[in-house]
Amino acid sequence: MRTLVIGDIHSGLEGLKQVLERGQVTTEDQLIFLGDYVDGWSQAVETVDFLIDLKSNYNCRFIRGNHDELCLEWLRDGKDNPLWLQHGGGATLASYKEADKKTKENHIQFYESLENYYLDTEKRLFLHAGFTNLKGVEHEYFKQTFYWDRTLWELARSLNPDLKINDAHYPKRLTHYKEIFIGHTPISKIGIAVPKQAANVWNVDTGAAFKGPLSMLDVDTKKVWQSDPVDTLYPNEPGRN
Repeated sequence: MRTLVIGDIHSGLEGLKQVLERGQVTTEDQLIFLGDYVDGWSQAVETVDFLIDLKSNYNCRFIRGNHDELCLEWLRDGKDNPLWLQHGGGATLASYKEADKKTKENHIQFYESLENYYLDTEKRLFLHAGFTNLKGVEHEYFKQTFYWDRTLWELARSLNPDLKINDAHYPKRLTHYKEIFIGHTPISKIGIAVPKQAANVWNVDTGAAFKGPLSMLDVDTKKVWQSDPVDTLYPNEPGRN
């Protein structure tokens, strides 16, 4: 069984289909999605429908992204967030105009069921954005940090690579986990980028919401599969560009 982690989709369903096909995904694989399923391209409803159906046949875990939470707040609670609309929410809102009541109810259940993080038996942590508590995710005070934080990736990137894990100055929050897999902060918004490692953190967001591809990473072998740049799959749409 492979454990495959998928970066931010942002309603780019065509990119997701390409990645799953190119990776020759089977029901024996575990799929861990890092969040931000919507906001960007035009297929928000179709993307969530696809993921719900996928879970009925495949071993899937779905992590909560900040865009998923914003969409839930609008869909369930009617919250109108102007910043959300500017950052991909407008395309999502347009997509849901054609959705019936039952579809919206199913999607609300999907968004509410998302996990803030997943920690496997090998001490590998999967979450959308990050955490700040020095003792680890179980001690995080503000749950929104799991899908809004950018300091974890910033910390990992700025860390001196010569600093040893047993050094008193080594960041304590990184010591609890063998590896950490995140999305949220695009490695690049333009052109081909691949998942990148800094310290023990892997960033799998390769800019599918903009002009980059969607990426899927085998967490054991670090083999990567990618879609075409997602903007080329939606040539008449702006995405989040």
